[in-house]
Amino acid sequence: MNINMDIIKCKDEDEMSRRAASLVAEAIHRDPHSILGLATGSSPVGMYKNLVKFYEQGTLDFSKVRSFNLDEYYPIQPEDPQSYRHFMNENLFDHINIDPANTHVPQGNAEDPEAVCEAYDLMIQAAGGIDLQILGIGNNGHIAFNEPADHFPAGTHLVDLQESTIKANARFFASEADVPRQAISMGIGSILRAKRIILLASGEAKAEAVKACVEGPITPFCPASALQLHPDVTIFVDEAAAKLLSK
Repeated sequence: MNINMDIIKCKDEDEMSRRAASLVAEAIHRDPHSILGLATGSSPVGMYKNLVKFYEQGTLDFSKVRSFNLDEYYPIQPEDPQSYRHFMNENLFDHINIDPANTHVPQGNAEDPEAVCEAYDLMIQAAGGIDLQILGIGNNGHIAFNEPADHFPAGTHLVDLQESTIKANARFFASEADVPRQAISMGIGSILRAKRIILLASGEAKAEAVKACVEGPITPFCPASALQLHPDVTIFVDEAAAKLLSK
């Protein structure tokens, strides 16, 4: 395990969400121009609710913040209720004072997804890089939509989703057949270029992936294990997700 990984064990998902939100808020207080890397899925929803609460209480200002999301289904229209653009609007952007022009989600309806991928990395680079990257983790150890594979993808890329991911995400769709089979995703190299990373995991179903991420070998067959290479990672886990950790 990388000694630069800070494992914060929480009693439950509510505590995990509060503590993660407090860390994000502290980062924005330190630098109001923070560039955030944002995640979707169930893991960060509670954290986003707490960030909205901070804003509503008048203790957090997003007016100068810029954001880049990790990924988006492909093909999908941004107004589709299952798109990650729609998810971010519903769970965060529509409830805070962030400038919509400062929020970036990969273009899921692009005619040339490869060009979009290349442009996305250049846009992040031009912005000065991501200050704080937020991650969830899949049951199979994926981060963003980087699936287990024989190599670590470097930059933003078009990825074929594995059956396990399609099945896991089917609960958000009318049926499994409606889940897109591809996605645009930041690569492992893109994620590791963030200055600081936080990962959230809750529930017993994530326990094996968390153990592999933190204590297993660094291997593309568990994409999250690449986080061991980063100098500043904070992992928030509830008791169920932490149950297999040795420490």
